[in-house]
Amino acid sequence: MLVIPAIDLKDGQCVRLKQGRMEDATSYGDDPVAMAARWVEAGARRLHLVDLNGAFEGKPVNGDAVTAIARAYPNLPIQIGGGIRSAETIEHYLSAGVAYVIIGTKAVKEPDFVGEMCRAFPGHVIVGLDAKDGYVATDGWAEVSTIKATELAKRFANDGVSSIVYTDIARDGMMQGVNVEATAALAREGGLPVIASGGVTNLDDIKALCEVADSGILGAITGRAIYEGSLDVAEAQRLSDQLTGGGS
Repeated sequence: MLVIPAIDLKDGQCVRLKQGRMEDATSYGDDPVAMAARWVEAGARRLHLVDLNGAFEGKPVNGDAVTAIARAYPNLPIQIGGGIRSAETIEHYLSAGVAYVIIGTKAVKEPDFVGEMCRAFPGHVIVGLDAKDGYVATDGWAEVSTIKATELAKRFANDGVSSIVYTDIARDGMMQGVNVEATAALAREGGLPVIASGGVTNLDDIKALCEVADSGILGAITGRAIYEGSLDVAEAQRLSDQLTGGGS
């Protein structure tokens, strides 16, 4: 199971939000490439980037920073989410060296788009499902739908989606622990590998996810915890390797 550091980009800064609120941002620096270097040196095998402005505007806003990180680390798998709502955007990111694009809002509003993009860019599409009380939220989490995350995951199971990033909004940025039960249930019921996100705070969370990793949990994204020091990336990846039998 991979431990995946998150770099959230807002106005060119590396920030973390609480429960997706743009007005509740903590800045951790203004050099995204240097931040990426920090996590690569700690042993990260994949990075999770989010264009927060893009998520709200529906198109890339911090694309230059994403491209700079991809070019600095051409052999590192990078996944990017936020404002990815067209084939042109996906093509741009993949040609810049990004390995995976995360389709979120558009996956909920136009599910057929996911299958089309999987056929156009096989092996490069991840679906981002952000849920509040089990129901999928969209548009930078500003809107909550009437669709359950598990039902939507099943919808994409045969489309060729690489994995699902599942975020429990209530836990995100709050450092209150990961929702292990919901994450494992989504992996089991949805039929796709799941990357856990939201509330990954310390080694106990990594251990708890490793214990259910065989249900289909590919990785765990962590943000505020690694910036504030309650989780050490290198130590977390070592523990994960030990409990899940090596690197994913």
